Amino acid sequence: MDMKQAMNMRHSVRQYINRPLEENTIQTLRDEIERCNQESGLNIQLVTNEPKAFNSFMAHYGKFSGVTNYIALIGKKEAKLDEKCGYYGERLVLLAQQLGLNSCWVAMTYKKIPSVFKMNKGEKIVIVIAIGYGMTQGTEHKSKGISDVAVVDGEMPEWFRRGIEAALLAPTAMNQQKFKFILEGNNVLAHAGRGFYSKIDLGIVKFHFEIGARKENFKWKND
Repeated sequence: MDMKQAMNMRHSVRQYINRPLEENTIQTLRDEIERCNQESGLNIQLVTNEPKAFNSFMAHYGKFSGVTNYIALIGKKEAKLDEKCGYYGERLVLLAQQLGLNSCWVAMTYKKIPSVFKMNKGEKIVIVIAIGYGMTQGTEHKSKGISDVAVVDGEMPEWFRRGIEAALLAPTAMNQQKFKFILEGNNVLAHAGRGFYSKIDLGIVKFHFEIGARKENFKWKND
């Protein structure tokens, strides 16, 4: 499947079957993680066969089960760290979907296991992404309409509409979709809104928007 198909098919999954990741799948993920780290300056890491992080009261409260593989989004503290983690994390989420895996963004309901990460001075773990073979493929959630998140003066270009449609498929905290995309000529301003993890959400939806709108059609105003 291509990225657009992956966006449509991917839904959050919290329960996983006891099936290890294949070696070629692990290598494909690690290769892409290395590319993401080179581009972003992040220190993203794949953790496999590690059950402790999701074997806690908080994880069970969050209805997680069977999670033994996850991607840790780690980076140096800076203004755009959360947005970067969202952007590159979603790139990996959609790759995982293409590889036949399921996933779920996880901010609070997991336990940090320091021994499985290699963190450098000044870095912190921002969020993790559970991955594996889900018991189900997840369920589609209710979404806002295009007019709820898009601001356009005049007729909406087709490329912008496609970008908004893709952004509305993106996962956001509590499915709140608090973002806005404002079109000014061929410049697009992406606004995070307020709320927990809104900057992570911004990175996620910007990646989706780029896939739908195609980067050659516009420039980010806030870049």
